Amino acid sequence: MELLDQRMLPDKTMYVTCRTAAQVADAIRDMVVRGAPAIGCAAAFGAVLGGRSKESFDLLAKSRPTAVNLFWALERMKGAKDAEDEAIAILEEDLAANHAMGKHGAALFQEGARIMTYCNTGALATSGHGTALGVIRSAFELKKNISVIACETRPYLQGARLTAWECVQEGIPCTLVTDNMAGHLMAKGEVDAVIVGADRIAANGDTANKIGTYMVAVLAQRHKLPFYVAAPLSTFDPKIPDGSAIVIEERPAQEVTGYRGVRWAPEGVAVRNPAFDVTPAELITAIVCEKGVIREPSRERIAAFLR
Repeated sequence: MELLDQRMLPDKTMYVTCRTAAQVADAIRDMVVRGAPAIGCAAAFGAVLGGRSKESFDLLAKSRPTAVNLFWALERMKGAKDAEDEAIAILEEDLAANHAMGKHGAALFQEGARIMTYCNTGALATSGHGTALGVIRSAFELKKNISVIACETRPYLQGARLTAWECVQEGIPCTLVTDNMAGHLMAKGEVDAVIVGADRIAANGDTANKIGTYMVAVLAQRHKLPFYVAAPLSTFDPKIPDGSAIVIEERPAQEVTGYRGVRWAPEGVAVRNPAFDVTPAELITAIVCEKGVIREPSRERIAAFLR
């Protein structure tokens, strides 16, 4: 199993070969592969490499705690008759869901929309096409003359390194901004809508996504801009009543104190590095999934989509 090493992009195109479930778990933990749907797909094939042993499932389950797609995929693999066929099915279903989300979500954007996005939610974060960036890609393919404002997404720079790279590859007009420019651009009337992905959506619609998403959602409400979330049904977790029950991953301090061997913070400084935050459902205009658009998400509306 080969995984594109997303830590090296956009400078280098390198692949990491995984021959065991433990190596797949390490690749997920170290962010060789990242993005909730892609993590789920990788874990499924990791289970195949591990022969679906209890040890392999345990290793994979401990790799990252927030993205529910990981645990959803592992549960499917545990009950599958043929492990390899099930892993392939998970991959193919994710790709189909992405294209369906793209179709539903593209209809939300007007001609010439300037769309802000956060983190990376494109082909790199999924089996292909993408969730939030997939919606943008679908709108672009419909000749809607849309453009992207990509927040850099500190501290791991998924927006600067990955979203910007995907947009350049696709020829989608993209402007890169630092995270703390979002409010300024909204106030100047230079943003028409925001769309982001998700790592876990609680039963009531509270949504965990990359750290900083909550900040952008609050700014969008202040400036009366629609704030959309795009995620497959595998990202919904009806077992969790609301966002307060979502486990937030804390990542290593060195992701904040520097990058790729360059340190800019003083030795000895205390560091916090939560990888995700939770956006309350009341800040979300709509959630786009493969079955359609859940407007003003609530416990009842989400439950109806999950039936």
